[in-house]
Amino acid sequence: MAIVVGLFWSSGAIGTAAVAETGGDSPEGASLVRISPCLAGCPVGSPIENRVVAGESLVFSNNRETKFPDWIAYAVAPRLFGPTRARVWRADPRLPESETLEPEDYRGAYSMMGVDRGHLAPLASFAGARQWRVTNYLSNVMPQRSALNRGPWARLEAAVRRLARDRGRRPVHIVTGPLFERDMPPLPNADEAHVVPSGYWKVVAIGGRGGVAAAVGFVMDQDLPRSADFCDAENRIGIKELEHRVGIGLFPGLDPIGGDESERQSADLARRLGCEN
Repeated sequence: MAIVVGLFWSSGAIGTAAVAETGGDSPEGASLVRISPCLAGCPVGSPIENRVVAGESLVFSNNRETKFPDWIAYAVAPRLFGPTRARVWRADPRLPESETLEPEDYRGAYSMMGVDRGHLAPLASFAGARQWRVTNYLSNVMPQRSALNRGPWARLEAAVRRLARDRGRRPVHIVTGPLFERDMPPLPNADEAHVVPSGYWKVVAIGGRGGVAAAVGFVMDQDLPRSADFCDAENRIGIKELEHRVGIGLFPGLDPIGGDESERQSADLARRLGCEN
């Protein structure tokens, strides 16, 4: 049974039941319980005018002013991995044309600015999913400097997939989005107003009895060199600090993350991602 794509004008909490169905993204179409993209509820706090789109693989809150999502939530599991897939860029048909960019808007971005079309939910994490093509919708793509996209950001995505393989049937949950902390030049050939992010953030979380057992936050500036290590101290951030910085509640169904046990498990999660300190 395929999940029905939903459009919501409110940015209120979406519980896990709101996006959970059977069948879902199983590459074989088997009747498996689908993995909910959100852990302990989807993020809250984005503008009420945002359009929240809930699909099989991911959920996002699209900002019609920036033309990009404020956040995207998805789950990573080995059964969704698969063969190499083509990057065929498309405007998201679930969004009005006035609220998202189109493939032509990125014309000349790399040659003139060194900017890639950077996935937020990586294609490689959904190559075996039935609806893998949605990861190439521009609702899941943002202007990302090539050095960042192909360097520390890509290495963090690969570390998440390795962790997911180690965990087997227990998924790894991700919430990620843009930072707008300084002015950035727009895409040179875009024909509509938009705001290019100054950086990006990502939270890697694993579930437990209370909803979230551990979570590790990362922030990466657009100007990071390709050789940068996502584990470096300047690229790490606490969950509470990140929530304050982006103005979004990341896990609304959970009490504030803290305490010795949570810190211990989060430190262990960071080590499993390759961060020793």
